[in-house]
Amino acid sequence: QVQLVESGGNLVQPGGSLRLSCAVSGFTLSSGSHAIGWFRQAPGKEREGISSLDLRTGRTFYTDAVQGRFIISRDDAKNTVYLQMNSLKPEDTALYYCATSPWSRFSPAHWSQERQYLNWGQGTQVTVSS
Repeated sequence: QVQLVESGGNLVQPGGSLRLSCAVSGFTLSSGSHAIGWFRQAPGKEREGISSLDLRTGRTFYTDAVQGRFIISRDDAKNTVYLQMNSLKPEDTALYYCATSPWSRFSPAHWSQERQYLNWGQGTQVTVSS
């Protein structure tokens, strides 16, 4: 059974940084069996995919809004995927989720679509405010 636990959310000032963690159980990252995505949902808005990591190929994906500011990475020894968020803006305020897509289901061309992802964490809150 796949389980995901996000952590690292906090209140941070504009321009600051945070690192979110997604601890994975139920499969090992080194197996390359999944892709792992990061999504966020701001108040009153739909959930959006912001980054993903294909564990088999190592390919990373970013939406334009975070490209150049956020970095997705992995630590196979800890079975954890990270999202390093730099130069944070008030519009980055949201509940952040990680999710997994089995590699057989994952389509790189549609990496940001929720329907590809089957297992979700409970979310961690990021607030960017002065």
